Amino acid sequence: MPLRLEPTFRDALAAADRPLIGMWLSTGSPLLAEIGAGAGLDWLLIDMEHGPNTLTSVQQQLQVIAAYRVPALVRVPFNDPVVIKQVLDAGAQNLLVPMIASADEARAAVAAVRYPPDGIRGVGSALARSGRWGRVDRYVQEASQHVSLIVQVESGDAVDAAAEIAAVDGVDGVLVGPADLAASMGFPGQQTHPEVLAAVRRVLAAVTAAGKKVGVNSFDPATSDAYLADGADFLSASADVTILARGSEALAARFIPASGDAAAETY
Repeated sequence: MPLRLEPTFRDALAAADRPLIGMWLSTGSPLLAEIGAGAGLDWLLIDMEHGPNTLTSVQQQLQVIAAYRVPALVRVPFNDPVVIKQVLDAGAQNLLVPMIASADEARAAVAAVRYPPDGIRGVGSALARSGRWGRVDRYVQEASQHVSLIVQVESGDAVDAAAEIAAVDGVDGVLVGPADLAASMGFPGQQTHPEVLAAVRRVLAAVTAAGKKVGVNSFDPATSDAYLADGADFLSASADVTILARGSEALAARFIPASGDAAAETY
């Protein structure tokens, strides 16, 4: 019996009546991916750019997340057609491609996710999880229906080109990365600098005007609320490593005397 694949992140965005809130998965752990998948979030992202993820760990996380029917994106390390091909073959239906700064770079990403004659993706679905080893009827002919592509705007040049990037056929949405954007603008570590905030808002407006969905990465609740008020369609609000780091620090602060306080008992 032919199988049906899950709807894409593109489909979830189109059907949403509010902004969709997600979380980064940066540990490479299928167990933490499963915990995140059951948390009630709208989407998850498996990060290969800044997380210790391999093709195997990506596939394992996609498998456990699938049981919860939460859209899972994979951020590839860079805009490379070989890596993109391998991640798609591992079963990713939703890709985030980082560091896109021009319409030409966006078109290259689109070509990498599409089979010929519309793109350059190598055909190997009968051997891979993407088409469930030949069990998804007409997967090769209809693969573009099963894959959504989000590109990431993370530099001053990309901000200037945001409208042109969003207008590329096959780009389903744009995600703003304020951390790299701040660094490119001369404000490293200052994602809430007024000029950075203004640049993010420029992208939100430009992509929306181009008729595409736009999101932003923001782990600061107050800034996140402001971006949502400014019209962000989706937002990544935290990461597994961030939640663990801040949560464990709070636990230590709650029970362990700070340096200079009375010495903790020892046994």
